[in-house]
Amino acid sequence: MAFSSVGRTKVAAHREYFFNPRKYPTNISAVFLLLINIIVLALSTRVNQFQEYFFVADRFPFILSIITFVVLGLMTVVDFTTTNSYTGRPQFEIGIFSVLAIFWLAFNAFSTSRWNSVPLNCSVIPSDYPDTIQWCQELAALRVFVWIEWLTIFFTMVATLRFAVTQNSRGNKHVFQGPLSRYESARPTFTTNVGNYAFSNEYYEKNGNNNNNNSY
Repeated sequence: MAFSSVGRTKVAAHREYFFNPRKYPTNISAVFLLLINIIVLALSTRVNQFQEYFFVADRFPFILSIITFVVLGLMTVVDFTTTNSYTGRPQFEIGIFSVLAIFWLAFNAFSTSRWNSVPLNCSVIPSDYPDTIQWCQELAALRVFVWIEWLTIFFTMVATLRFAVTQNSRGNKHVFQGPLSRYESARPTFTTNVGNYAFSNEYYEKNGNNNNNNSY
């Protein structure tokens, strides 16, 4: 089963959802999330290498970015390879993104409070210490990107929740019964328990009329 318009938006950055966000469950694609996470992972690796992984405040974004990368990567792979993955359903994604958002918020607050002792203006460091200047610049970038990642995860969770609740309130109860990547707002075709015939008003009326005629 091919990806729906919602699914195509989830896994790739499209121009339209920036101008028509109500049409899609998220304003930020999985690709963008992974990109931001890779940047955080790279920066935190560089910062930790300079400090030899000594400070806890530096290790938190490094560990969290690895966990986030594994979780998002598995969710994306499963979504691509299976047509009815539970990991792609809104209730699962909302739960995962909520947990990630809480962890990123808590550990970002801790790390940022410890990084306040490092000057934001790296030019105050004497030019005789180029390695320290580079570390300072990378740490300054890391301080920004960890919060960008938290905002990305948080708003993705909120947008997914809003989309699922809106669709459910419109009568599209099947929004919780399958992955969002293959979700269509049109109601799916259900089958009856007898004969596995597709259920429709035409079928019901036809068989209902026959039963009524046979009763006389």
